Amino acid sequence: MSTVSLYHPTVARLTYRGLLGRRRAVVLFALPALLLVLSAAVRAFTGADDDTAVNVLGGFALATMVPLVGVVAGTGAIGPEIDDGSVVYLLAKPVPRTTVVLTKLVVAIGVSVAFTALPTLLAGFLLNGNSQQIAVAYAAAAAAASVAYSALFLLLGVVTRHAVVAGLVYALVWESLFGNLIPGARTLSVQQWALSLAQHLAADGVITSDVRLPVAVTLLAVVTVAATAYAVRRMKSLTLAGEE
Repeated sequence: MSTVSLYHPTVARLTYRGLLGRRRAVVLFALPALLLVLSAAVRAFTGADDDTAVNVLGGFALATMVPLVGVVAGTGAIGPEIDDGSVVYLLAKPVPRTTVVLTKLVVAIGVSVAFTALPTLLAGFLLNGNSQQIAVAYAAAAAAASVAYSALFLLLGVVTRHAVVAGLVYALVWESLFGNLIPGARTLSVQQWALSLAQHLAADGVITSDVRLPVAVTLLAVVTVAATAYAVRRMKSLTLAGEE
C-alpha cells in the first residue's frame, strides 16, 4: 500500500516563489521592519522598561503583525492558484492532493514563523534585553500562533475566493477588536491561546491571559489539525476538466 508524502520539494519551491516574489513580500518584510523600528525608537525615548515591552510586543507584534503575516502567508500559499485557475495544472500532476496541502501548509508556517517569531525576539531584546524572559515568551507565542493562523488562512484560501478579505476581517475585527474588548470572545481567540504560552514562559505576573495553558495548547492543536483536515477534504473535492 502506498503512503502519502507530507512534503513535495517542487510544490514547496513554487509556493515559496509565489509568496516571496510578489507584492505579498512587501507586506511580509514591511511589518517586521516596522516592529523593529518602533522598538528601537521606543527604547531610545523611554529606555528599557518591562511594561513598555509587554505593550509593544503584545499590542503590535502578537495582536497585529502575527495575524496579518498569517493572512498573507496562509492565503497566499494556495489562494491565488485557485483564483486564477492555475491550480488545475498542479492537481493534474501525479502528486496526491493531501501532499499538496501539507506542503503548502509547511511553507506557510515556515514563512509566518520566520517573519513573526524572529522579529518579535529581536524587538524584545531591543526593548528590554529579554528582561523577565519577555522577548523569548512573546517569540514563542508568535511561533505558536503562526502555526494555527497558517492552517486557518490556508483553509480560507481553499474555500473562498475572498480569502484575504475574510482573513483580514477575522484578524482585525475578531482577534484585535472583539478579542480584546469582549471577555467571552477572548477564550475563542488564537491570540489569547498563544498569550497563555507567553504567560507560562515569562516571569510570574508579567504577562496575563484569559485561557489556561492546557486548554490553550489543546485548542491551538485542534484548530490547526481541523483546519488542515478540512482543507485537504476540500482540495480532494476539486475536479479537473474531464474528471467525473
